[in-house]
Amino acid sequence: MKTRFCFGAAIFFALAASLPLAAQQDRGYWNAASTNAAAVTGDIRIAAARLTINFAPFPLAQIRTLTPAEVSAVFDADSNAAISGNLYRLDVPAGQRFLHHNTLCGTDDTQWMVTYASGRTLQVAFFSGSEMPVLTVDALAHTSDLCGTFTYAR
Repeated sequence: MKTRFCFGAAIFFALAASLPLAAQQDRGYWNAASTNAAAVTGDIRIAAARLTINFAPFPLAQIRTLTPAEVSAVFDADSNAAISGNLYRLDVPAGQRFLHHNTLCGTDDTQWMVTYASGRTLQVAFFSGSEMPVLTVDALAHTSDLCGTFTYAR
């Protein structure tokens, strides 16, 4: 029996191994766990270049990995722990309706997504606005661009 080497599979696994751990933690299928997620988005799926909400796909680009202080500012997380999250750029039109005819950001396009995965839980925050959100406690307390936070589980 001959062993065959699959070059495509080797490239895939090499690229997957080179991604930062934080980028991989939020990938996959997530079940709506919070009341907000169950009422607005339902289950979601995050892939390398796509976010799927209620069977509707949207292009997604990871911008950068977040610091523990930034994750803590957005979500209830311990900034002293070794935590990280991700900032993504996306474009969900304001007119896109999800569960119960809800939108993510009201009359504004959703343009940013922040994720934080811990164990089998994923927290997601969506933002409107063309400018990258400033992820500090003070800035978030005074912004109108934060559309909502949602919790998912595996």
